[in-house]
Amino acid sequence: MKKLYTTMADLLRSRESFVIATLFDKTGSAPRSDGAKMIVRADGSIFGSVGGGRLEAAAIDLAKKSISEKKSLIQNFNLTSKDAADSDMICGGKGEILIDFIDADDQNNLVIFTEAAAIASQGGKGWLITILENKPAGEKGVTRQHCLVKADRTMVGSVDCHPDLLEHLINGPAKISLHSEVFDDQRFLVEPLQEGGTVFLFGAGHVSQKIAPLSESVGFRTIVLDDRAEYANREHFPLPVEVRVIEDFRRLPDLEIDNDSYLVIVTRGHLFDKDVLAQVLRTGAAYIGMIGSRTKRDLIYKELTKRGFCMDELNRVYCPIGIAIGAETPEELGISIVGELVKVRAERQKLLKAGK
Repeated sequence: MKKLYTTMADLLRSRESFVIATLFDKTGSAPRSDGAKMIVRADGSIFGSVGGGRLEAAAIDLAKKSISEKKSLIQNFNLTSKDAADSDMICGGKGEILIDFIDADDQNNLVIFTEAAAIASQGGKGWLITILENKPAGEKGVTRQHCLVKADRTMVGSVDCHPDLLEHLINGPAKISLHSEVFDDQRFLVEPLQEGGTVFLFGAGHVSQKIAPLSESVGFRTIVLDDRAEYANREHFPLPVEVRVIEDFRRLPDLEIDNDSYLVIVTRGHLFDKDVLAQVLRTGAAYIGMIGSRTKRDLIYKELTKRGFCMDELNRVYCPIGIAIGAETPEELGISIVGELVKVRAERQKLLKAGK
């Protein structure tokens, strides 16, 4: 997300108008979760994604028209099962996309998105608020305003809205995820700039099934990976958790692991845990945790040192995984592990804010 805001600010500095397409109020199995964003330029080129397929193609066409007419609009969508199959999705879904024309001639946009890019890149807190005219059904064109509320509750940009209302909005569900509300004749989209990070769950067993909904509920994007389709499926992991069936834990697919990634190794056996750990240990992940006892850990570490890994690398692994709360059941282990993820994320964000 931080790259998206940096790109927006760069385009505005170069005096180029564009559209931000934002997915929201989604139900069912639409291709991306609420808050998915895509920049669309006048030539139809994009940065980011709202899920690909027909939905994204339609959004690009609407965006090009929006830039030409210098107007924003909200478009409803309803993907049938056939639409979804044609787009390599699991099933249909519905929701809305905001096609938001960002005018480079409006200095307010440059100020807001420059500040948004700075906050996102520094790991700070802030909320981008889009205020829309609440038009009757069937009227697609909308007028809108933008502002940004910073962590100290100061506001960047000028909007026609009572400050107390903004305070209510950013302390509600939008504190960790995009949120939409309607008040009188205005509709508000509130989006936190602080990224929650991505949790990769290696293993789709009983413990992962308890971790996944908890990690989603505290603002992490959650991806489950397993080589067993009978475990890695929608029956065990409802949306918005992402599920990927991989070929083999010994040869992981290319994963977008970066310093906003949190890796949780809970496969069905210590041999697979060891194989996964060997492949991810030298990534730039913010957190690597592995389930198991100290005895199991020491045996795995001994094997990995024979492969050329050093103890400094191994000591960054959280093992035994989770906060020490005496957890025994999968439910208790899930709470323990997600609690540790939240703790590490909070500590990291504190360091980023301090510039360390």
